[in-house]
Amino acid sequence: MNADRRNATTAVESSAERFTDANRAQELGAFLRARRESLDPKRMGLPGVGRRRTPGLRRDDVALLADISVTWYTRLEQGRPIRASSKVLGAVAAALQCSTAETDHLFTLAGLKAQGAAARAPTCEHLSTSGQAILDRLDPFPAVIQNARFSIIGCNRAYSRLVGVDIESLPKEDRNCLYLALANPTWRSRLMDWDDILPRMVAMFRSAMAEHTNDPQWERQLQRYFDVSDEFRQIWQRYEVRGIENQIKHFLLPELGVVTVQQTHWWSAPKNGDRLLVYVPADDHSAQCLKRLAD
Repeated sequence: MNADRRNATTAVESSAERFTDANRAQELGAFLRARRESLDPKRMGLPGVGRRRTPGLRRDDVALLADISVTWYTRLEQGRPIRASSKVLGAVAAALQCSTAETDHLFTLAGLKAQGAAARAPTCEHLSTSGQAILDRLDPFPAVIQNARFSIIGCNRAYSRLVGVDIESLPKEDRNCLYLALANPTWRSRLMDWDDILPRMVAMFRSAMAEHTNDPQWERQLQRYFDVSDEFRQIWQRYEVRGIENQIKHFLLPELGVVTVQQTHWWSAPKNGDRLLVYVPADDHSAQCLKRLAD
């Protein structure tokens, strides 16, 4: 009886593993195809032999650049269950001119990075006393602690003032920077450079989600984005990925004008989990604006 139960459990686990591998293979194929079609063959110095019926590179172009067979690359792009070595996958990434973040994403989908990352126990999603103390001490610099899904673990009052939304008054499931950027008119109205900010956030979410295939929390969060925004859905189909980067951001505040801040990420343990984002004024005008908000 016990042996039968063990066999049944093993069968279920094997089925789940195959399902996960199949999903990763399909996502890998879609990413490779989108990346291939985004490249300009003329800019890469490829001969323009014949009329190209599809945008970007051909599959045989990629195979030639990576020094692999067209048949093998086609199977990889079609999401077939094939195994790729690190060396071959690196050659494909180089042929497609992938950035560091895109290469990491490609290796993750191929199962060549820490496969146990998604299986780790979820990190605690409540703000510690020390975390809140750090946030409060940073005021009047806006600061927020968020997880890899952009969900807000905690923030200080300066951050709520900057985005124009009382974070603590929101339902917990709505305390998510990407969701609020898509769904909250006040939040969105204060974000300048929208055409750059939204694709960047979507690409960061896709990159992080690669290590959490079939994770219910990530799947639910992704569905919320789909439900609230057709714009998100369209950008998601580009298959762009980006890593976390410090950057300059611009906010438009009523009666104060444009506030320019340097957004800096500070990681807690483990890395790629919760992170502290601090917004430091980039000029005297922005510093005065943050001070006036605090007063």
